[in-house]
Amino acid sequence: MPESPRWLFIHGRDREAEELVDGIEEEVEREKGVRLEEPPQSMTIHQRRSIGFGQIAHTMVARYPKRTVLGFSLFIGQAFLYNAITFGYAQILSTFFKIDTSTGYYFAVIAVGNFLGPLLLGRLFDTVGRVPMISGTYIGSGVLLLGTAWLFNQGVLTAVTLTACWCVVLFFASAGASAAYLTVSEIFPMETRAMAIAFFYAIGTFVGGIAGPLVFANLVESGRPGDTALAFSIGAALMIAAGLVEMFLGVKAEGKSLEDIAEPLSAASP
Repeated sequence: MPESPRWLFIHGRDREAEELVDGIEEEVEREKGVRLEEPPQSMTIHQRRSIGFGQIAHTMVARYPKRTVLGFSLFIGQAFLYNAITFGYAQILSTFFKIDTSTGYYFAVIAVGNFLGPLLLGRLFDTVGRVPMISGTYIGSGVLLLGTAWLFNQGVLTAVTLTACWCVVLFFASAGASAAYLTVSEIFPMETRAMAIAFFYAIGTFVGGIAGPLVFANLVESGRPGDTALAFSIGAALMIAAGLVEMFLGVKAEGKSLEDIAEPLSAASP
């Protein structure tokens, strides 16, 4: 994979950036048989070797506070939902359905749903749009998990039907969770995007990966269906809340250039 022309240009390697873009343009023109037009807009860039972490943090918190809240919400919501479903999965099968062996097969089934979600729904995030698809998959998976919690508490589910319910929930949740990475990598200035993914992933995993198991452990270990259903409901509620945040704070980034979504920190003043 070639380096990003944007990154090369900002870091003073404009000759490499020009050669890379020229090569891409020549290949496209040769394949399509047309002459590409010059882009309608331009931007003056103040080249620099590096950008400090302090400036990156200030950009996220002070310059784009709403987008920072959005990133936190999406990552924390998906972390709690995944912990609500997968934490203690084997123990749930053992305690409520007397399945002590071959639990890995059940994990494999929900993994299939988890894989197919982004595969089949991914293109819709560009065609239908970021905001409706992200909010829809987050809220939809949360509502489905709430329904699963209710059915589980009523005692009408078997190991097979519970796994099927989780498979459907993760089909939508995985597409939304994948879009969380997409979101934080494109709604912040180019110089911060790689750090943004690491930052939000670390915080989301810290909150959901530590607080989640601490909350869910006692609920699942109690052996009472109502407590386990409560664990499901907590994960579902946070996923729905994240979907609502996306609905109100989401960025319509489909079909736009990265510079239109967020101006680079290296952009010179007019």
